[in-house]
Amino acid sequence: MKTFWFAAAAATALLAACPALAETAAPAAATAGPATDLTKAPRLGTWGYDLSSRDLAVSPGDDFFQYANGAYLKTLQIPADRTRYGSFDVLNELSQNRMRAVVDKAAADKAATGERAKVGALYRSFLDEQKVEALGAKPMAADLARVKAAKSKSDIARMMGASMAGFGGSIFSAGMAEDAKDPDHYAVYLGQAGLGMPDRDYYLQPSFAPQKAKYEQYVAKMLTLAHWPKPAENAKAIVAFETEIAKASWTRAERRDDVKMYNATPVAELPKLAPGFDWSAFLTGARLTKVNQVVVGEKTAFPKIAELYAKTPLETLKAWEAFTLADQAAPYLTKAFDEAHFDFHNKTLAGQQAEQPRWKRGVSLVDTQIGEALGKVYVADYFPPESKAKMLALVGDIRTAMKARIEKLDWMSPQTKEKALEKLATLRVKIGYPDKWRDYSGLVIKDGDLYGNVQRAAAFDWNFRVGRLGGPVDKAEWGMTPPTINAYYNPTGNEIVFPAAILQPPFFDPDGDPAINYGGIGGVIGHELTHGFDDEGRRYDAKGRLTDWWTPEDAKRFEAEAAKLGKEYSAFEVLPGAKINGDLTMGENIADLGGLLLALDAYHASLKGQPAPVIDGLTGEQRVFLGWAQVWRGKMREDRLRQQLVSDPHSPNQARVDVPIRNIDAFYEAFGVKPGEKMYVAPADRVRIW
Repeated sequence: MKTFWFAAAAATALLAACPALAETAAPAAATAGPATDLTKAPRLGTWGYDLSSRDLAVSPGDDFFQYANGAYLKTLQIPADRTRYGSFDVLNELSQNRMRAVVDKAAADKAATGERAKVGALYRSFLDEQKVEALGAKPMAADLARVKAAKSKSDIARMMGASMAGFGGSIFSAGMAEDAKDPDHYAVYLGQAGLGMPDRDYYLQPSFAPQKAKYEQYVAKMLTLAHWPKPAENAKAIVAFETEIAKASWTRAERRDDVKMYNATPVAELPKLAPGFDWSAFLTGARLTKVNQVVVGEKTAFPKIAELYAKTPLETLKAWEAFTLADQAAPYLTKAFDEAHFDFHNKTLAGQQAEQPRWKRGVSLVDTQIGEALGKVYVADYFPPESKAKMLALVGDIRTAMKARIEKLDWMSPQTKEKALEKLATLRVKIGYPDKWRDYSGLVIKDGDLYGNVQRAAAFDWNFRVGRLGGPVDKAEWGMTPPTINAYYNPTGNEIVFPAAILQPPFFDPDGDPAINYGGIGGVIGHELTHGFDDEGRRYDAKGRLTDWWTPEDAKRFEAEAAKLGKEYSAFEVLPGAKINGDLTMGENIADLGGLLLALDAYHASLKGQPAPVIDGLTGEQRVFLGWAQVWRGKMREDRLRQQLVSDPHSPNQARVDVPIRNIDAFYEAFGVKPGEKMYVAPADRVRIW
């Protein structure tokens, strides 16, 4: 069971999927008084910024992140059940508590009907630990039996296809999304897959050797719990198999090239492209037999992975499928499975010390599986209509700022500008929640059947998406649920999307200082809007088509400035010997720089020629920068940080503050930054993109 993102069809989010939330309350500095109501939004300081978080012993020109957040960080402790903690997590906690209020009511109402009943039943089935323990490994017995009964590699290929709609693994991924060359219709995307650890680097880089060794132990543990024969021997073979897949796989940075990732291929040509794998069986298992064409992603990796599959013993493939099934099912089985899963995925790979309370994991499950059913109630309780109106006004301000910037660009030709302005003018904006809610009436959720509920929810979603193939794209669909603390840009839809839960402090405070709001939510809006014009987004035109609409000269000038920015990030040392991959994080880095520039422009325009007020000795521009820095304050465990550096297209928090602002002239003026200070960059060397 999988969630797939494809480069050509992926939405670009503000940050990676937020991990589940901590039991620990927010640090005292983040709120103004005791948090008696866990569903009440936090208040930061008296006008939207927490003045006590600053470390005034640090010069803003040497380390702005520490200047803005240093005192806060000195006392901040990451809760044991978290791998990170900071502004996003405090707000995520609020969203989690609000979702809990919704699901608790639904779970307590045994007479509930419709979607409310499904929300309650799914949550109850997760909380019923006694039932889960009593069932043991029986819920996945039938699925394991099918793996054991496989007589050929074609049988395994069919199971791999079927795993798209349930538990199990595959060496190739499949999914449906807008066709990047024809965004009014859906396409089937195929991509490389098959790795049980976060990235190919975990298999190939010596620095991750300890994790790889523990992974083999974990595989053996899962096979033992599943009563699979020869667990140690099979674990060794499985890790060796995945290591070879890793060698054949494209890097994450390579996969960011949407042009190279879009390879329209007739289904009949798949056996020629990647012989050795039964594509007919795979597509039959995935219920994609009526599809005539697919979009292949990592084209040169496909034949290598298929060849590896062909030469791998059937018994190893069966053991790999059994392990992947158990690994995915573990959170919905007994404590023995769940704890083994946590010890490896959370503790070993990310440094998390304690597992979260079960209610939090249950709430997250409901949000993941039937999120719009939960979101409909969430919005009614926690998202007032005036919030949507305020957000639309802010988006309008940022869009106006972007229009002005495009018009003034000295490196872009008139013909490219015309098309860029057309794209900006046709950009769609989605705020809060979908206009059309998902219909879950065909989904069966039962009390006491956690494994079955998760499996049926996956099948329901997969069948829903398969059923839309051949029809028009649903332009009203959302890729995030309303309680999500995040936002995204969808290139094929040319749209920016902001779930309801993000319009709160530290992003937006209706009673706060406008400068802080522009630095917070304004920077976020600008970030998502800039994604439409970053190194990936710029490849899509006003209608969301993957096409080249730039002049060659303009493209060269853009790429030269982007390369300069990439070098700045690649030089940023996060841990001793560990630096950011500027190629992997390029799009997010461009969006951060553009977003903050647009926020500043919009703030200046909001003053309508009047001088900005000074608050607590801070000018308006200073407060915009502080508002941006406050959003990113937080800490992360070292193991989780190392994982981020190789697997996440977002740079670590400190870099998201310090690197973009050193390229903004207004920062130097606002804080009097001079040559000799660590963040100083000479004007001629500052990156000028948008």
